[in-house]
Amino acid sequence: MAKRLFDIVFSLAALLLVSPILVGATIWVALDSRGPIFFRQVRVGRGNREFRIYKFRTMRTDAERTGPQITVGADARVTRSGDFLRKYKIDELPQFLNVVLGDMSVVGPRPEVPRYVALYPQPMRELVLSVRPGITDLASIEYRDENRVLAGSADPEATYVGQVMPAKLALCEKYVRTRSFVGDLVIIVRTLKAAASPGTE
Repeated sequence: MAKRLFDIVFSLAALLLVSPILVGATIWVALDSRGPIFFRQVRVGRGNREFRIYKFRTMRTDAERTGPQITVGADARVTRSGDFLRKYKIDELPQFLNVVLGDMSVVGPRPEVPRYVALYPQPMRELVLSVRPGITDLASIEYRDENRVLAGSADPEATYVGQVMPAKLALCEKYVRTRSFVGDLVIIVRTLKAAASPGTE
């Protein structure tokens, strides 16, 4: 209950604080390329319940039909505005709406698409999906340059499934087993530092 209250208060305050950035991003996305302002995608949340996650659209509208569900290196599908929004994690800000709606938490395991969740080992799946997914977590910080890592692979999706995803799941497991209010605050601070200084922490 305390975590949920924190999530709501923090998210509403964050939305108010970054409202000028949200307005600016909305205008830029609208002017930069054709398509909707927001990108909505089905993800898997607590209890294996599917929901639609909100982000600012950073790719062309045909992106999911013309490439994988992961972003690799300098992906040609990413728009000019999208490149900047991704770099500073501004595209993730609409997810505070998901938190207010109860789909997500501020801190928690990042939600995956059903296709990849189906590949989780069963015990790990039950553990990770026992809590609300989050906007940020340990894996988001450690693998914030994931697309650049995958760019060096001959088969990026195989590398993601075979190497990156298991490593991220291990961090998710660590979070779920050791989570605490103070730990969440530390992750939030680390996330803010990483977003302010892309490529470093």
